[in-house]
Amino acid sequence: MSRQQGSDVQTGVTQDVVLRPHRDLFTRGLTAVLALTTPVFAVLYWLTIPDGAWTVVLGAHLLVVLATIVGVYRFFSATITLSAEGVRERGFFGGTRLVRPADVAAILLVRLYDGSTLDTLPQLFVTGHDGRVLLRMRGQFWSTEDIERVAEELDRPVTRAEDFMTMKQLRRSSPELLYWFERLPRLR
Repeated sequence: MSRQQGSDVQTGVTQDVVLRPHRDLFTRGLTAVLALTTPVFAVLYWLTIPDGAWTVVLGAHLLVVLATIVGVYRFFSATITLSAEGVRERGFFGGTRLVRPADVAAILLVRLYDGSTLDTLPQLFVTGHDGRVLLRMRGQFWSTEDIERVAEELDRPVTRAEDFMTMKQLRRSSPELLYWFERLPRLR
């Protein structure tokens, strides 16, 4: 987790605070890509070099490398910035959204079980006056401290679920908080 903060003593202007996703996600993702693609491409090269069709494999390999580079860039560009204006989120897919405290109707903080384990991770849902989710922070990507900091920055009362929940319970009680694909458990 990397943060930038400070203030300009001469002008008294406070700088923005930039929050970043867990860095170990990058390492785990890159390791997974290498572990899955290296043996596959090694076998494909071994099978196609004698026939001379290895250029097709090389093209596919370059596409995978390019997709990995784009993924790495997107990971490092995903941030949440706390500023005097509010909370600005730059998502993995490049979209930027500003959430001003005046736009916020409710903040819900729940702890969801992580898969089929007894571990729980926080999830923060910030909703607007129309009920739509303005900002969502998941504990898989953001630290608990960062999630709490964003909730404080928006300066609205935080509703904290008393009990831990499963995704199924959250899907039943508040499906409007979830992404469309999370509302359909069979797709997952």
